[in-house]
Amino acid sequence: MIIMALDHTRDFFHESAMTADPLDPATTSIALFFTRWITHFCAPIFVFLSGLSMYLSAQNKTVAQASSFLFRRGLWLVFAEIVIVSLGITYNPLYNFIILQVIWAIGISMILLSIFSRISWALVLATGVILVFGHDLLIYANLPQTGAISILLKVFLTASGTVLPLDKTHFIGVFYAVLPWTGIMFLGYAAGKLYRVEFPAVSRKKILFVLGILLIILFITLRFINGYGDPAPRKHYSELTQNVLSFMNVSKYPPSLMYFCMTIGPALLMLSILEKTHNSISKIISTYGSVPFFYYIIHFYLLHILLAIAFFVTGRPVSQIVQVPFLFRPSVFGFSLPVVYLIWIFVVASLYRPCLWFKTYKTKHNQWWLKYI
Repeated sequence: MIIMALDHTRDFFHESAMTADPLDPATTSIALFFTRWITHFCAPIFVFLSGLSMYLSAQNKTVAQASSFLFRRGLWLVFAEIVIVSLGITYNPLYNFIILQVIWAIGISMILLSIFSRISWALVLATGVILVFGHDLLIYANLPQTGAISILLKVFLTASGTVLPLDKTHFIGVFYAVLPWTGIMFLGYAAGKLYRVEFPAVSRKKILFVLGILLIILFITLRFINGYGDPAPRKHYSELTQNVLSFMNVSKYPPSLMYFCMTIGPALLMLSILEKTHNSISKIISTYGSVPFFYYIIHFYLLHILLAIAFFVTGRPVSQIVQVPFLFRPSVFGFSLPVVYLIWIFVVASLYRPCLWFKTYKTKHNQWWLKYI
C-alpha cells in the first residue's frame, strides 16, 4: 500500500509522467525505471492476498454465506471504482472519463470467486492455474479486431488500455483486463488452505519458500528463452544497463505469466520469511495494511488536492484546469524525481494517523458497512 502511493504520486507530479514511458530502456533513467518497476509488485500481491483473505474469512461462514458476501462485496467494489475512485483520480464531477483499474478487477474477480468457490476449492485452483499460466496463449490467436466480441476480449483478457466511448464527451478507460487478475485472486484463494489452523507452520513456510523460488526460476528461464509468457519479446540493446532494464520490463497490462512469476515469486518468499516478524516498523506498516480500501480511497483525494495546490502555486492559468483524464494535470507540468519522492513521503506520513484512527474504530465497532470498507 505504501509503495503503491509512489506510482500514483509519480503519475500526478513527475514532469515526464504524461509524455514518456518510465519503463522504456531506450529513454528512461535507472532511478525512474526503478520508481515505476518497484510498484509492479503492488497490484498482484494485493490481489493475491485478497483471495487468500477471502478464503480465511470464509472459514467462519457457511458456503452460502461466504459466497453471498463475496458477491455483494464485488458489486460494491465495482460501484466504488466508478463513482468514488474515478472521481478521486480525475476530480471531474461530470465523470467525462471513468477509469476502471485494480478495484474494478478485484470486484469482478470476487463476483466470479463467489460462484466458483461455491462449487469447490479444486475448481478455484484449477481455474486460477489455467488463467495465469494459459492466458498468454491468446497472443498467438487470430482474435477479432472489431465488434462486440473484440470489446469483450479486450475488457476481460487482452486490454493494455482500452478506451470505450459512451458518447462524444464521456469515455470509459479499461486499464485492467479482468480475467488474468481473476486468476491471481483464485490462486491466492487456493493458497489460503496453507493457513488453516491445523496446517503446520513449518510445512507452510517450506511450501511457500519452494514455490517462490520455482516462480523466480521460471521467470528467469522464460525471459532468457524470450518466447512464451509475455506479449512483448525482450529487446536487445547495445548497452548492458539497457539490456538489464529490458529483461525486467514485462507486461502488467494485462499481467503476463512472466509478470506473475516476477512479482508473486518474491512475494511468496516474503510470506515465508516474514511470517513471525513483529517490530516497530512492521507495526507501522501493518496500520496501512489493516485498512487498505480506506487508505486507497483517501490517498487519491489527498494527492489530487496537493496537485491542485501545485497547479496554482506554479502559476498555471485557469484555462489549463480542464484536462483529460485528470483535472489540474497538464501534459507539460511537474517536478523532478526527488520532489516526487518528497511528496510521496509526505502523503504516506500524513495518512498514518487517519489510518490508525480507522483501524481502531473498526476494532471497536461492528456495523455491517465496516465489512465493505
